[in-house]
Amino acid sequence: MKWLVLLWLVAFSECIVKIPLRVKTMRKTLSGKNTLNNFLKEHAYSLSQISSRESNLTIHPLRNIMDMLYVGNITIGTPPQEFQVVFDTGSSDLWVPPVFCQSLACATKSMFIHLRSSTFWHTQKFFNIKYNTGRMKGLLVYDTVWIGDLVSTDQPFCISLAEVGFDGIPFDGDLGLNYPNMSFSGAIPIFDNLKNEGAISEPVFAFYLSKDKQEGSVVMFGGVDHRYYKGELNWVPLIQAGGWSVHMDRISMKRKIIACSGGCEALVDTGTALIKGPRRLVNNIQKLMGATPRGSKHYVSCSAVNTLPSIIFTINGISYPVPARAYILKDSRSHCYTTFKENTVRTSREIWILGDVFLRLYFSVFDRRNDRIGLARAV
Repeated sequence: MKWLVLLWLVAFSECIVKIPLRVKTMRKTLSGKNTLNNFLKEHAYSLSQISSRESNLTIHPLRNIMDMLYVGNITIGTPPQEFQVVFDTGSSDLWVPPVFCQSLACATKSMFIHLRSSTFWHTQKFFNIKYNTGRMKGLLVYDTVWIGDLVSTDQPFCISLAEVGFDGIPFDGDLGLNYPNMSFSGAIPIFDNLKNEGAISEPVFAFYLSKDKQEGSVVMFGGVDHRYYKGELNWVPLIQAGGWSVHMDRISMKRKIIACSGGCEALVDTGTALIKGPRRLVNNIQKLMGATPRGSKHYVSCSAVNTLPSIIFTINGISYPVPARAYILKDSRSHCYTTFKENTVRTSREIWILGDVFLRLYFSVFDRRNDRIGLARAV
């Protein structure tokens, strides 16, 4: 992921592909798996019906689901079959469920029917993928995959034979945008195939995750559209090529360091909704907020949004404040909870995951040419 300075000048070049997300926030109005699934069925949409094309720019509507998930449409196969996937910088594999998936998690998803695709072929390679929130067992297969008007032929991807931990979550699969070495299947990620085939002008992609119900979120490939951020992009080198992880200087509140006191690692992850860190440090932050544990969340008075201070993430010498209105959300019963959560993956190092809570505030650029991430205040 390497960036050229010239990208600043070619933000509107003909090779930029943008996939905008029109936000329809459902968190406040929906509760329960059945209600959500019924809503998604009633409001289903077809890629062919609402995609628009202006010159070489492809625009897709995507959805912000309950402020916890950003999904976008892709198609697989010949003729194409449509799926809603998470565009995920925290993983490298693309997978969707097949029609013969027997897991409960597959019951409400669109499932791939391989016999209907004339370009499908399979291997005998089985593997497992483990996430923070679940896991899946898959089979490596090949077919044609479209993201807007970008096409990757003979794209390796996975069909999930079993899924655990994804019950009731309204997405079909995952489209990994991390480096190839992070792939569990060993398959070449779709972004690398697009890059290698010359389908995109520059090996970069960027995210704008909207916080405004009237505006759309965007993932763009091949360049940067400066209309989605304010000021200058601040470039942060990766800790090492091979993963979207950067060095973070500290986390502070009211000018006092509350975590990452000696520096730590931060994963910039569009596939994670919250901000996650080590249990002891997260629990300390919850106490500083006056949060009370209840079930899997920590709750505060909704009036605390007006009184709690910003939490400052300092990265490469630049401060990125996250105000209380961003790190406190309401659940389906209008009770307020904090978006800090324990990272269940145990490591010897202090690692934080900066998910959508952080990325809604900061436009993010992922540069494979120069192995760096750019951050700027989102509009």
